[in-house]
Amino acid sequence: MTRDTVLERFGPWPHLGYTGASLDRASERRSEAAALLDDPRALACLIAGDTIVLRRTEAGFSALFPLTEAAGLGGRSAEACLLGLDGLAPHFVLPLHAAALAALTEREDLHMVDLRSIAVEGLVSAEEIGELATAKAMLAWHARRTFCSNCGGRLNVGEGGWRRECPECGAQHFPRTDPVVIMLTVDGERCLLGRSPRFAPGMWSCLAGFVEPGETFEQAARRETLEEAGIRTGQARYLACQPWPFPMSVMIGFHLQAESTDITIDPVELEGARWFAREEAALLLARTHPDGLTAPPQMAIAHHLIRAFVEGRDPPAG
Repeated sequence: MTRDTVLERFGPWPHLGYTGASLDRASERRSEAAALLDDPRALACLIAGDTIVLRRTEAGFSALFPLTEAAGLGGRSAEACLLGLDGLAPHFVLPLHAAALAALTEREDLHMVDLRSIAVEGLVSAEEIGELATAKAMLAWHARRTFCSNCGGRLNVGEGGWRRECPECGAQHFPRTDPVVIMLTVDGERCLLGRSPRFAPGMWSCLAGFVEPGETFEQAARRETLEEAGIRTGQARYLACQPWPFPMSVMIGFHLQAESTDITIDPVELEGARWFAREEAALLLARTHPDGLTAPPQMAIAHHLIRAFVEGRDPPAG
């Protein structure tokens, strides 16, 4: 497939969602978060559960508000998490109660939307989408870490939201990221795709699964492929990774070399799996398949793994 053909069918290689954050995480400044909240340059995003508040701008939308404005809209500054520094300007995420969110829904200058939609539709810049991925994952962690798993005591927040501390037993709790392997198995001129009941109608994608204790990423990719589709695989080649804040994972992407080809699906995990020829996979990406079948949207790492197979090259470095 020539470069001109690729550009005609797919356009330039798309941005990989949630990877564009350019903030300095400034971990050494997290203990200063209380003072940074008073910085007049401070900006903040507002999140209530799965909903993010965007403000309308002349160019479209932005997720960042002056911090004083974000607090005035109901953001809880006392529970702010420091995301990092943009130059000298500190950036925070403020949690928003559902009641406060409901009061904002009639505002024509605001738009309430979920993070996945923001990424798929490109509603804000790639930098802001990456920042929101961190923000959403951090608030999801805090929502699940109110009490100490060691003694049951109520936890305090420290280090600008990056640590929870137990005043009873002294235990410290830190945010965790769950590694997930996502893999495209290749057999010559065809690749293996599966369908989960959770997928949109007609969408086929790469197989994926959580890494278990004691496994390498490569071992997890081979195990999950065997468990879900009955396919044995050998060589594993890393291609790319993607933060996946649903709620707090990172997707590690591989191409696997097939060593067997007969499919036996795990019906608990999949409702179908089959081999797609390279040209048919290209039709999925271009959304021109005669049966209306599609691949995941461009912001998803699965799209990038499939496109890398179709074009016979690695994704651009992220």
